[in-house]
Amino acid sequence: MGFLDSLFGKKCPACGAKGARVTPIETRCPNPACQYFDPSLGRQEQPAAQQPSQAAQSSVRGKSGFIPQEGVEIRYRNFQGQEKTFKAEKNSLRRRKNHILARVAPSGEYIALSRDRIQNLGEVDLVLPTAMRSGAPWPSGRERQVLNYHKKHGSTSSLYEQIRARFPDW
Repeated sequence: MGFLDSLFGKKCPACGAKGARVTPIETRCPNPACQYFDPSLGRQEQPAAQQPSQAAQSSVRGKSGFIPQEGVEIRYRNFQGQEKTFKAEKNSLRRRKNHILARVAPSGEYIALSRDRIQNLGEVDLVLPTAMRSGAPWPSGRERQVLNYHKKHGSTSSLYEQIRARFPDW
């Protein structure tokens, strides 16, 4: 018996299914059509008493039925030319290069929307934090590296202070 066979199982000698447990005493297989089938090895539905309730499932996911507290509507034209309208949480909006990241209803998942395809970019831009708006000055890559380094390490330097003076909201 190999080192990892106890974790992942072997091929069943009767049907060849992966995940079988073969011992000198018995053979157990996850394949329901096999003569050595053992339901404890396969992915079976849990009995109703053991299944989590619908409320518990949604709290586990935490995203189903998401309703934005302070919402903003984003009109978007996708790559196929279809008009889409997303309801997003104002506080979740972030700019990443040429994209706007937003947490949208009803799933509560973050999506990235290309700024070029947002039909009401002016309205969305006003909701963004000041440092992330369209006309806001943007630090160069080297300046962002210095800002992020000192922010991460809680340290400072003269260069960091100069850059911080130019970008106070960063």
